[in-house]
Amino acid sequence: MQHTIKPDAHGPLGATMAHAVQSCVHCGFCLAACPTYKELGQEMDSPRGRIVLMKSVLEGSMTFEEAQPHVDRCLGCLACEPACPSGVPYRDLISPYRALARTKVSRPFADSVRHSILSATLPNPGVFRFAAHLAPVGKALSGLMPKSFQPMLKLAPASLPPAQTWPEVNPAQGTRRARVALLLGCAQQVLDPDINTATIEVLTRNGVEVVIPRAQGCCGGLAWHTGDLPAAQKLASKNLLAFPTDVDAVITNAAGCGSAFHEYHLILKGTSAETAAEAFRHRSMDVSAFLAKLGGLAPVPDSGQKLRVAYHDACHLSNAQGVRSEPRELLKLIPGLELLEIADAHLCCGSAGTYNIEQPALAESLGRQKAGNIRNLKPDCVATGNIGCMTQLRQYLEAGIPVRHTVQILRDAYAGKLGQ
Repeated sequence: MQHTIKPDAHGPLGATMAHAVQSCVHCGFCLAACPTYKELGQEMDSPRGRIVLMKSVLEGSMTFEEAQPHVDRCLGCLACEPACPSGVPYRDLISPYRALARTKVSRPFADSVRHSILSATLPNPGVFRFAAHLAPVGKALSGLMPKSFQPMLKLAPASLPPAQTWPEVNPAQGTRRARVALLLGCAQQVLDPDINTATIEVLTRNGVEVVIPRAQGCCGGLAWHTGDLPAAQKLASKNLLAFPTDVDAVITNAAGCGSAFHEYHLILKGTSAETAAEAFRHRSMDVSAFLAKLGGLAPVPDSGQKLRVAYHDACHLSNAQGVRSEPRELLKLIPGLELLEIADAHLCCGSAGTYNIEQPALAESLGRQKAGNIRNLKPDCVATGNIGCMTQLRQYLEAGIPVRHTVQILRDAYAGKLGQ
């Protein structure tokens, strides 16, 4: 797509955005892959349409305000990327554009307050846990709250699992085959800390020493995907210093966090840390991808139990990181496990970071459709690789269908507790 964008006019990411626009040939293959186009049926709510809108704004022929409602409705799920025959790097456009737009568009006061609350809460496990304990009070007073606060209160958990802590160094069992550093995640530490415990147990069982850097912090993904570039840069810079370079990999077990790590080169573009960020993203791997690369995994004992598992592709694992087969292959190692594929698997569940708070109607529609497709399979449980997806699916599935992380299922199978 030809353009007259002046890259120098849009900061360090201007040339990156211009290249993404240039790559689009306007073919429309992305439309069928886009959840919001499927929901709304409007060209401007498709990747192709949004590219035209963002191009027009960057060229100066349209205002930021005119394009913003359609840009806001983008999930950032990146389902358009694998569907694109031209290889348009949509991720190189949507988040940088949002960072630029954030400085140009005024938001309603209530929305700004909500963003400030989320920014202060979600990246800080201690604050998030405290806020979650106060959620019942907020729900009781929900009638007095602004309408934009309602989805946030609705998603607040009724209860939390006990907090967990992990040693700084977790030795490998038997001969050490690798040494990795693990990101603990923010919301995950509060909503389902057992995911980290399961990750450590599976890795150490397979000869991997796991280091937990104490200085680590939030990955910055939520800030980056909502256009808060200064906050994302601060968090990314902190993690570059916190994670050691003398490890075989930096492991993530939340798709959104892994995706953010892989975009540190964009977040820190034009800064003194850009080179370090480029090296860091190449060391970062989802736990399932690392285990697949490691190979030679310890055999899983046959417990004699059967389990039907529906696997849900987290968008920022399958689309953003290209990790699709690896979690499935891990699950197939488990005797007695039947792996089920979900209809319309490419469509987002509606979580998408804070999307289910900022665009609740669209998120609910997508969540209910995903839950319906899962229920049709009559699985014993659902496996996925992202805490946001797990929270969304639990919201719309019956309590009788548990949602678990892939490594939790594998850990339990190693212990002879499949399905317990």
